Amino acid sequence: MLIIRLTLESFRFAWNALRSNLLRTVLSLLGVTIGIFAIIAVFTIVDSLERSVKDSLNFLGSDNINVEKWPYGFGGGPYPWWKYMNRPQPTYADYQFLLENGDSFEAITISARRGGVTAKQKNNSTSSDLMGVAFDHKDVYEIPLEKGRYFTRLEADAARNVAIIGARIAKDLFPYEDPVGKTINMRGLKYYVIGTIKEEGEGFLGTPSNDDNIYVPYKTFLKLYYSGARDGIGSSITAKGKSSDIGLVELEYELRGLMRQRRGLKPKQEDDFALNRPEALVNFISSTFDVLSVAGWVIGSFSILVGGFGIANIMFVSVKERTNIIGIQKSLGAKNYFILFQFLFEAIFLSVIGGGTGIFLVYLISFVSLGTLDLQLTVGNIILGLGVSAVIGMASGIIPAATASRLDPVIAIRTQ
Repeated sequence: MLIIRLTLESFRFAWNALRSNLLRTVLSLLGVTIGIFAIIAVFTIVDSLERSVKDSLNFLGSDNINVEKWPYGFGGGPYPWWKYMNRPQPTYADYQFLLENGDSFEAITISARRGGVTAKQKNNSTSSDLMGVAFDHKDVYEIPLEKGRYFTRLEADAARNVAIIGARIAKDLFPYEDPVGKTINMRGLKYYVIGTIKEEGEGFLGTPSNDDNIYVPYKTFLKLYYSGARDGIGSSITAKGKSSDIGLVELEYELRGLMRQRRGLKPKQEDDFALNRPEALVNFISSTFDVLSVAGWVIGSFSILVGGFGIANIMFVSVKERTNIIGIQKSLGAKNYFILFQFLFEAIFLSVIGGGTGIFLVYLISFVSLGTLDLQLTVGNIILGLGVSAVIGMASGIIPAATASRLDPVIAIRTQ
């Protein structure tokens, strides 16, 4: 009960101080408001950017390992492309070898992409990204079908001319009819449309979207474009690991061992292939956004520092104005800790008001349209902003509060 009474009385003192000196308080809290606004605004934008980029990269998968010619080039320093340019590309024979001998993956696929392929249907034509994929591709990557079906294994093995088309391709070629069951033409050959993919919309920062893709069986793709070990369009083999870090480590070891066996590499020879984990790209993006977050702290810290001095100034003035009241409270038996808590609570309360105002301003800008970027003020950022405000208030008010708690009651009562 004593703590509740102290809190309520301290709240009443803080509210009276705020109301009686409104202009002075607002001007002093402006630094905290701007500082918290700058920090939380940067964090909100960075979090929204990071979330949008990661959502756009969901098509890469989180439990996948890619067997490719070129390793990912994230990090500092120049990319040593000359070390990799003579490596052989993954082939369908490599894929079959891994499929027959591997047991640490849930599914494995091989894929190849050719951009700028013109698809036609009667008088309509459009540019597309042609994807040749294995039958198990659907088990490695999500291909959300809106209508129709996926390839059968027989169609994939027999290199049948069947296709699954993206939403934009369907709108461009079949604006007024259902594409399923119709045919399209690519490079002089007809393809039977067996399914359409749900619309995804444009990926953030231009990341690929299934809306522009046309999927055909991998062997069907090879009838149009050659993909060999030394020339032609490069392919990528992707294995989906079991949902655990240990499973991915085992899969990586197994893929490395099988590929070295397949390529006939001696123990001292370096790998002539790359094992790329898409999560490396996500981690690289996260580290980039961490730098932006640090920049937000630096930008906001200067304003918060000024705001802290402003709150300290308010509290020193408040102690000066209420010196005789402090003397009366002490003469009636108020302990030092009560006076300390009273002024410290007032400083924290004022600082939290300033920080809350800054957070409210961030909330307002979250309604501003920024194209495909969806700004969202998270609960974590709200708690962070209020927490920083409380810490600033405590740091700014501790010296004035300690000064007030140590006043001599007799001298304080006589002070005018």
